[in-house]
Amino acid sequence: MNNDNKVVTIERHIVNEERIHPTATGEFSNLLRDITLAVKIVQKEVSLAGLVDILGFTGSKNIHGEAVKKLDVYANEKIIQSMTQGGHFAALASEENEDIVLIPERSKWAKYIMLFDPLDGSSNIDVNINIGTIFSIYKRQTSLGKEPDITDFLQPGTKLLAAGYVIYGPSTVMVYSSGHGVYAFTLDPGIGEFLLSHKKLQMPANSKIYSVNEGNYYLWNDKIKAYIDHIKKSNYSLRYIGSLVADFHRTLMYGGIFLYPADKKNPKGKLRLQYELNPLSFLAEQAGGYAIDGIENIKEIQPKELHQKSPVFIGSRENINELKSFLKHK
Repeated sequence: MNNDNKVVTIERHIVNEERIHPTATGEFSNLLRDITLAVKIVQKEVSLAGLVDILGFTGSKNIHGEAVKKLDVYANEKIIQSMTQGGHFAALASEENEDIVLIPERSKWAKYIMLFDPLDGSSNIDVNINIGTIFSIYKRQTSLGKEPDITDFLQPGTKLLAAGYVIYGPSTVMVYSSGHGVYAFTLDPGIGEFLLSHKKLQMPANSKIYSVNEGNYYLWNDKIKAYIDHIKKSNYSLRYIGSLVADFHRTLMYGGIFLYPADKKNPKGKLRLQYELNPLSFLAEQAGGYAIDGIENIKEIQPKELHQKSPVFIGSRENINELKSFLKHK
């Protein structure tokens, strides 16, 4: 926790981070402020979701074949709108859009691109369970003066400049890192500001907490079953919400392991590499943990598709190492 007497807003923190880099132009700091504004707008509507007509399905499906919730659509539109008006990004990619979104007038000259999941855990909207927004920022690979293309978005997580998420719950918390540790900011609704609440977050090295949809047990391979059987015999506690951002947030704070293995229904995994797994892996490593797909580090996977999926095992370092010992067995 931030136990000193200084009140630090996220804007002040961003300026302090900028001072670490003497050659900084301020552009990167400005785009982080744009993201902060966007999620405040989304948070306001999330908090009113039970009072206005934005709950429920739109009647359409997204590119993954999943029914789209009205609040998903709203969040997606507001984030794109905010990033377009800010003018600091060349292009965006959203889990809800099939193709990349070019930013008018800035697409040829802006240095950065962003991928985001506008409303993770949206299947829980109607039952008032925590949901969130996940984002990641890369420097574009195409030359300035040209239109960005798909190659700008097919970068491995090792190229990430910054990543974060916002969890909308009893309080709204924004967790983010630009490569210098993980910081959490809690929204004070009275003044409309995100205030620093946790500095240099560190995930416990190990914990007897596991998070997985155990209803899929009989769809897993024998190695995953053996690992789950082992930790259950070792008195681990199961904690599973079914909202990735919420399950990861708990894992970040308390340690342990979150698993979403491949299974017979989803042989390539279910979660999205670029929109969900790379940013959360980046944060996990900044906090002392890490993530694998069962074979390699999530961040080192070279994406081949914009909406690529992957299995994931993410959490405390010692918990992941224990899992790896089971995955190695023939």
